[in-house]
Amino acid sequence: MPPSQTPAAVEAQKRVLAVRELGLQAYLPVWQAMQDFTNNRTPESTDQLWLLQHQAVFTQGQAGKPEHLLVPGDIPVVQADRGGQVTYHGPGQLVAYVLLDVRRLGFGVRDLVSRIEQSLIELLDSYGIRAAAKSDAPGVYVEGAKIASLGLRIRNGRCFHGLALNVDMDLEPFARINPCGYAGLRMTQMRELIGPVAIDAVSDRLRAQLVKHLGYLEQTTLTGEQTTLTGGTQTL
Repeated sequence: MPPSQTPAAVEAQKRVLAVRELGLQAYLPVWQAMQDFTNNRTPESTDQLWLLQHQAVFTQGQAGKPEHLLVPGDIPVVQADRGGQVTYHGPGQLVAYVLLDVRRLGFGVRDLVSRIEQSLIELLDSYGIRAAAKSDAPGVYVEGAKIASLGLRIRNGRCFHGLALNVDMDLEPFARINPCGYAGLRMTQMRELIGPVAIDAVSDRLRAQLVKHLGYLEQTTLTGEQTTLTGGTQTL
């Protein structure tokens, strides 16, 4: 430890969250970039939050069963390395990838999931939407309909992947699958509950809630060339 850094200063640096706002992205390059970041990070690496939307894609989690893909049609299917079953991503859905050193944060898996779910619940409450989590089915629900999905991967104490919140999107593709492995699961979105809503404003509120519930003391925004994804590799 450099002489100028006290243990308190080192601990404070670990509580900084760097945020990337990536806009609309294809799934594969972002997934590859998440893997690159997680594989190459060091104990000193700052945790990151990536906020974005995806082009239309079905992703099948590690526990995914083929029978939950009903009629995918022209939408591509990607076998991902996150937890959970099959889900859909598309424009108008806010995706937040949490690239965290969970061991350094001192969270257990259930605690991490609960903190993310609570971030979503309080975000939705700020819009007048009463939502809740379920102990037996990760995600966030409004009167039994799913509004946000959650799927993580933890490798060597570090997590990636994250959450997807339905804001203002076409929900039809969810009818082509058994969402999250549940036949007939109803899906909903913010637009259906409160009318049109700006996804950028929702993104800002979600960011603030995640910073709060994950216990960060400071957040920074990575802009410009720092958000570029080229050939699956993030430009730092």
